[in-house]
Amino acid sequence: MKKDVTPVISVVGPSARFLSGISYYTIRLCNALAEKSTVNAVLFRNMLPKQLFPGWKRVGKTESSVKFSDAVSVAEVLDWYSPFSWASGACKIRRSDIVIFEWWTSSIVHMFLALLLLSGRRTNLVIEFHEVVDPLEYAILPLRIYARVMGRIIRKRAYRFVVHSEHDRQLISSHYRIESSLITVIPHGLYDQYTVMDKEQCKLKLGLEGKYVLLFFGLLRPYKGVSQLVKAFEKISPSILEDTVLIVAGEAWEDQESVDLIKNSQVSDRIVLDNRYISDEDIPVFFSAADLLVLPYTRASQSGVAHIGIAYGLPILATKVGGLVESLGSYKGTRFTEPGDNDGLVLALEDMITQRSREKYEPPEEMRWDRIAEKYTRDVFTPLQEQR
Repeated sequence: MKKDVTPVISVVGPSARFLSGISYYTIRLCNALAEKSTVNAVLFRNMLPKQLFPGWKRVGKTESSVKFSDAVSVAEVLDWYSPFSWASGACKIRRSDIVIFEWWTSSIVHMFLALLLLSGRRTNLVIEFHEVVDPLEYAILPLRIYARVMGRIIRKRAYRFVVHSEHDRQLISSHYRIESSLITVIPHGLYDQYTVMDKEQCKLKLGLEGKYVLLFFGLLRPYKGVSQLVKAFEKISPSILEDTVLIVAGEAWEDQESVDLIKNSQVSDRIVLDNRYISDEDIPVFFSAADLLVLPYTRASQSGVAHIGIAYGLPILATKVGGLVESLGSYKGTRFTEPGDNDGLVLALEDMITQRSREKYEPPEEMRWDRIAEKYTRDVFTPLQEQR
């Protein structure tokens, strides 16, 4: 590949039908890169047997409001069970100078590997990690063995790796024995595609007029720390809690404990549980009504929910875990607490509720998608062009 030639880029990842933050990320990255490069999006149509996912009944329904730009060539063709679909996807990437695999689980590696082999050429492969290890891989023994073997094969074929924080670079390097110099840190982009609505009107719509609203948003999973948040919320001084409401909005995946805890809580009258998948249509209502976004995670590489909150300029209370420290560290509206410190979480909640900041914080410049595309070009694409 010659220098100074705009590369043809193929991005392989999940389509909008999988209703995940990585689906949104794939779309936004493709759109940003397409401003200055030729971009193909090669997408999973059927990624794994649906029943492996707690929310499988919705898989296949394209409910996302985020769309690919007209500049992106989109091929939603990949089925986990169909070699014919792999061959079709391989045709799409055959003339690409650079291929980016959006990675969060090793359980789909056979499709990644098939694409490379069937394309018939040695291409510049970049793997972008959104998760170091998918918990699902460790929960099912055959899947764990498959992930370990197949993951090692595909990683050996990559020329570069991308993560969203220095924390994840060190973790990826150590866990997968990848040379640190091959791993580039590129910030997670802003999810600013949602409309900002009138705060008081949204509170009225939710039946929370005049309330100070704390928001936990996203799938309920054990590592998200909802149970810790509820326990801390119960300990807040009654005088501070008087006109405060906690919204827990999101579908419970593997976390019935938190659902039961909310229902049986001594302050259940001050907790609104909306246990369902929240559509893109409803997201602006929750984030516009919120006064404080709470991320009580026990572990995290990054958080798409945080990047929605940042786009809305909300103050954020987050635990000091994983890549969150870096991804939120440059956002002036962030306050951190130590994971597992319930008393510290209570004090931080009381303090932020008492302050009742109405300031709208500005998102950091490095989270803009044009800046992310520039960093990809400078720190990933250009070195690949030079070495080839």
